[in-house]
Amino acid sequence: MQCIAIQGFEGSFHQVAAQRFYGASTAVLTCATFREVVAKAQHDERCAGALMAIENSIAGSILPNYNLLKKSGLRIIGEVYLEISQNLLVYPGTPLSAIREVHSHPMALLQCQDFLDRHSWKLVETEDTALSARHIQQNQSRHIAGIASTLAAQLYGLDVAAADIQTMKHNYTRFLVLSRDAGAPEAAPANKASVYFHVHNEKGSLAKVLQVIAGCGIDLSKLQSFPIPGSNWQYSFHADLEFEHRAQLDQALKQLDKVTTELHLYGVYAAGLRAGLQLLYP
Repeated sequence: MQCIAIQGFEGSFHQVAAQRFYGASTAVLTCATFREVVAKAQHDERCAGALMAIENSIAGSILPNYNLLKKSGLRIIGEVYLEISQNLLVYPGTPLSAIREVHSHPMALLQCQDFLDRHSWKLVETEDTALSARHIQQNQSRHIAGIASTLAAQLYGLDVAAADIQTMKHNYTRFLVLSRDAGAPEAAPANKASVYFHVHNEKGSLAKVLQVIAGCGIDLSKLQSFPIPGSNWQYSFHADLEFEHRAQLDQALKQLDKVTTELHLYGVYAAGLRAGLQLLYP
């Protein structure tokens, strides 16, 4: 059975997002780094594709992942907006009074700082939230808690001692769903596209691109700039375009080809819902 490459261990938020898109029974191939995720999606025949975080509503864009996407040759076939809910996990039957240490990824600890400040626990940084949960299960640790997803609690048989302990209650991460199959049909209804482009190094060149997008009735929902290595203050751009009819995108791409020096379409897909955890498609 083919699987989906994800970053992190089983029980990570990447796996939660993969299940949102593909279904609860989806098999995953866990990878230590995003670079490994892309490599598996490119070359590993066991993988039907990959799922990779690209931005967070609080922390912003994950810039190295845009560079990986550009070099990968992979196609974007979908996206998932996942609300990040952090939970304090303990070995079954462990009361809060028995906890001495809390282990998790540095970002998870930071996201839960207000909750953690109310206790005198020692905070220990680890490489992954789900890995912290697995270590508690493996070692039957009764004085150590972890911060991770409810999926991690289910997979490793841990109790949720405190749920939704993150300080910011509306924290979403956007994940891209990637495929190496360039011939796969587009999702229906497709209403979003991601493109990469360069512009002429002259005054008003980016404005011309924006005018084309607006003139075609397309919503520019994301514009990310990147310095071009070795250039004299020149930039490339990633743009996410949302539209009602595919003809709008086709018209825009035709016109954009005339006002850019390089234009690449990463994929056309169905936009994920930004509110709640459901998608516009199964």
